[in-house]
Amino acid sequence: MQWTSIVAIYALVWVITAFVSLPFGIKTHEEAGVPKVPGQADSAPANFRPGRLAVRTSVIAAFLTAAYVLNYIYGWIGIQDLNFLGWLFDAAGT
Repeated sequence: MQWTSIVAIYALVWVITAFVSLPFGIKTHEEAGVPKVPGQADSAPANFRPGRLAVRTSVIAAFLTAAYVLNYIYGWIGIQDLNFLGWLFDAAGT
């Protein structure tokens, strides 16, 4: 696998991980006990820290990308292992 492919996979995994981890650890102003700014939405986060999110996302994405690349190299889990329906592949496994 080329290094550019690994970088592209890492970028995709990073974006997906960032969107998945956005709601974790966020509190609204009401939950945090902080007064709201006039005109602010009730669901606006009071403690959003994008730097912490970026670091957490980078670590998780690096782990997931490394697992993907190692699986690509060593072939631990193949498409035949994910065949839960049985009829997708014939008896020869092709």
